[in-house]
Amino acid sequence: MKKILSLLLLSIHLFGASVNVAVAANMSYAISAIKEAFQKSHPNTEIDINLASSGKLTAQIKHGAPYDLFLSANMRYPHTLSKEHLTLSDVAIYAQGSLVLFSKKERDFSKGISTILEPSVKRVAVGNPKTAPYGKATKEALLNADIYNKAKEKFIYGESISQTLTYTMRAAEMGFIAKSSLFAKEMLRYKEHKNWIDIDKELYRPISQGVVLLKRAKNNSQAKEFYQFILSDEAKKIFNKFGYTTL
Repeated sequence: MKKILSLLLLSIHLFGASVNVAVAANMSYAISAIKEAFQKSHPNTEIDINLASSGKLTAQIKHGAPYDLFLSANMRYPHTLSKEHLTLSDVAIYAQGSLVLFSKKERDFSKGISTILEPSVKRVAVGNPKTAPYGKATKEALLNADIYNKAKEKFIYGESISQTLTYTMRAAEMGFIAKSSLFAKEMLRYKEHKNWIDIDKELYRPISQGVVLLKRAKNNSQAKEFYQFILSDEAKKIFNKFGYTTL
């Protein structure tokens, strides 16, 4: 028995462990860099990334999906899992998302957020405030800028921030999207003040994004180390590079 146990431990040491991570879609560009940085010090650890909306991932976790960690686009979903005793750790903020106003066509953004009121802008893609954290932040920003009621007839709603980006690129003249979306390869050609502007953070509450260690990771030391890495200063620098702010 001792010999079998020794062989098992040796196998784990040689071939490494795997960590199965559920990741909100808006994190799709940053998570690859996070994974790469972690594996520099953990070369034998395999990190499996599973991308979807936070709501879908939460439903999967409730139904027994084999995830070790969950990086959500907001705090509500991991807190829900915590209340249902499906987590090991407290819910921690790993980053805060930022909103930008985007246009494929170059524009004069001198009017800031009010650019969407221009007659040439017929349709504006926004996240559904009932289902998308970025949609809720968009509505809050527009209300605080006192232009929500003036512009709402132009809105087409995406159920997630990724769907909102699709509508922005294909069906609308402008859209409110996650700043992190600008780091996709196909988006790098678009320029600040010509194709997009930051939305004043004074206009909306921070879009806090939460990470939690799930019960399945109870005996997975590598999952616990990856969780700690996500909250590290090194990871914060990476999040900052991809359009997030960190605490």
